Amino acid sequence: MARRKKSIPDLREVQKGLARQNLQAFVLYTMPNYLMGWVHERICWEMERFLEDVIAQKSPRLIITMPPRSGKSELVSRRFPAYAFGRHPDLSIIAASYSSDLASRMNRDVQRIIDDDLYADLFPSVTLYGKNIRTTAKGSYLRNSDIFEIVGHEGVYRSAGVGGGITGMGCSIAIIDDPIKDRMSADSPTIRQNIWDWYTSTLYTRLAPGGGVIVMLTKWHTDDLAGRLLEAERAGEGDHWKVINFPAIAEQDEYWNGHLMRKAGEALHPERYPLEQLLAIKQAIGSRDWAALYQQHPVPDGGAIFKAEWLRFWLPKDLPNFDMMLTSWDMTFKEGTDNDFVVGQVWGRAGANFYLLDQVRGRWGFTETLHHFQKLAQKWPMVRRHLIEDKANGPAVIDTLRNTVAGIIPVEPCGSKVARAHAVTTYFEAGNVFIPHPSLAPWVNDFMAELTTFPSAAHDDQVDAATQSVFDLQTRRPMYIDPSVVRMGAMQQRGLKW
Repeated sequence: MARRKKSIPDLREVQKGLARQNLQAFVLYTMPNYLMGWVHERICWEMERFLEDVIAQKSPRLIITMPPRSGKSELVSRRFPAYAFGRHPDLSIIAASYSSDLASRMNRDVQRIIDDDLYADLFPSVTLYGKNIRTTAKGSYLRNSDIFEIVGHEGVYRSAGVGGGITGMGCSIAIIDDPIKDRMSADSPTIRQNIWDWYTSTLYTRLAPGGGVIVMLTKWHTDDLAGRLLEAERAGEGDHWKVINFPAIAEQDEYWNGHLMRKAGEALHPERYPLEQLLAIKQAIGSRDWAALYQQHPVPDGGAIFKAEWLRFWLPKDLPNFDMMLTSWDMTFKEGTDNDFVVGQVWGRAGANFYLLDQVRGRWGFTETLHHFQKLAQKWPMVRRHLIEDKANGPAVIDTLRNTVAGIIPVEPCGSKVARAHAVTTYFEAGNVFIPHPSLAPWVNDFMAELTTFPSAAHDDQVDAATQSVFDLQTRRPMYIDPSVVRMGAMQQRGLKW
C-alpha cells in the first residue's frame, strides 16, 4: 500500500494564521517593512495582554513612555486598532492626540489598513462602508475622518483632539497618543490643567465598565498627564497603572520575561537610532530636553533638587581624618529584575565636610541582603553606626542582625523623600559633600545621574541612603577615627583604580 504523502503547509497560510492571532505577526504581515526591534516586540506583547484584559472586562490601565520617532504610534495608534477590530469587531475605540488634525490623520490611517487587501485576507468580515465595501449591508454606516463604523457589527472608532468633545459615545478602549504637542505647551500650567480636566471630566466618563485606557507619550514634564495619573494612584485616589518606560539609552541592564534585552549604556533600538546618533542628539538639544524626551525623566520646575555643579570629588590622596563614620541602608528587597534596589553606603564626616566612601547596590532578596550587609560591615570595621530605615523591609533585617552586627540603628523617616532631600541641599550647594571621582568606581555615574534628576529618576534608593547619611552626620557629636584605617578600607573597594 502506497504511503500517503504529508501535506506541507503553505508558508503564506501559516503567516496569515499567526497574523490573525498575534499583533506582532499582524504588524509584519500588513507592513512587511516595519523595523521591528525587541522594544516593539515588547509593546506588541503588552498590547495583546491589554486587549485580553479588555475583553475580560478587567479595566486595564497602561502607560508607555518612550523617545520621539520610535515607532510607537504605528503600533499603538494605527495597527493595534485595526487588529483589535479584526479580533473583536464589536469594540468601540476612542483615540485622542494633542490636536484634532493629528487624530483625524490617525483615523484615516486605520481606515486604510482595514481597506487594504492584506487585511481582507485576514479578516474578510471586517469592512468599512464606502467604495471599497466587500459585503452587502443594509442601511449605511458612518465613515469620515472623525468616526467610522464596522459594517454589520457594533464596532466604532472615534478620533478627537485632546480637549475636544466626544459626548454621545462610549468606548471599551481609550487611546491617548502624545497629549502634549511641544515644550511651550508642556511648560504651560494652563494647558496641563486643561488636559487633566478633559481626561477626568470628558474621556474618563466615556469609558464602559471593564474598559481599558492606554496613555502613550513622550515625557515632557513631571506634571503631564502620566505624572498626574501616577500621583493620583500614589494618593490612593486613582486607578492602578502598569507603567513601561523605554529610555533612549539604558540606565541599567534591562530585562524582559527573565531575558537580558540590553545592557546599561546601550541604545533602545540601534537599527533605528544608533548610540552615536543618540549622543549627538543629546549634545544638540541640551540636558533638560534629553532627560525628559529621550530618557523619560523630566526635571521638576525650577530644576532638580541637587545640581550637578554642586558635586565635588575626592581622590585617595585627599581623604582627611574623619570625625565620624556610618553606613546607611535603603532596603526594598524582593527578588526579580523589575524590583527596586537595595543600597548600602559608607559615609564619613571631617569637620564641615561629608564624604561618600563606598556603595553596594543590587536587586537582592532577604538572604542576599543580609549577606551584603555583613560583608560591608566587615569591610569597614572602623564603622560603629549602621543606619537602617525602619520601614519596608528594614525591620526584618534589624531583627535578624541586631545580635550579630553591633551598632544597628533603626531610623524613622521624617517627612517625604523630597522634604528630606531639601533638608540637606544646603550642604551640597555649599560644596561640603564629596563623592568618589567617577574614574574610581563604576557606580559613581549612576549615583550622579540619580541624584541630579531626583525626584524624577526611575529610582531613588541611592538618594534616600545619601540624605539619611548626611542628615544623621550633621546632627552627631564628632569622634576621632584613625585615618590610616579609613584609607585601608577605601583602598579595598572593588572597582576602584588607585
